[in-house]
Amino acid sequence: MSENKRIVCIVVFLAIAVIAGFGGYQWSELHWAHSSFDSYYTFRGCTSLLDKTDTYGDCQTADGQTIKIVLYQGQWYLNGDLPGCFLGICL
Repeated sequence: MSENKRIVCIVVFLAIAVIAGFGGYQWSELHWAHSSFDSYYTFRGCTSLLDKTDTYGDCQTADGQTIKIVLYQGQWYLNGDLPGCFLGICL
């Protein structure tokens, strides 16, 4: 293998590794965020809890916006921003 091909292979491998690492990091962050109300509260940047039940909670973010966090299929989401499903696969 020529030196140029070797360099190209190394660069391609490193690019794939960086992209895979970033993708894995993003997946783990989102998995953690949706796992509990407290995690999603933190993920969304809430600073004060206004009210909370077993299935939803309202909080205020640092910029003063009030948001509702809801429980959907065992995971927590921003109200109105639930995952979409297609052929039984929910994203």
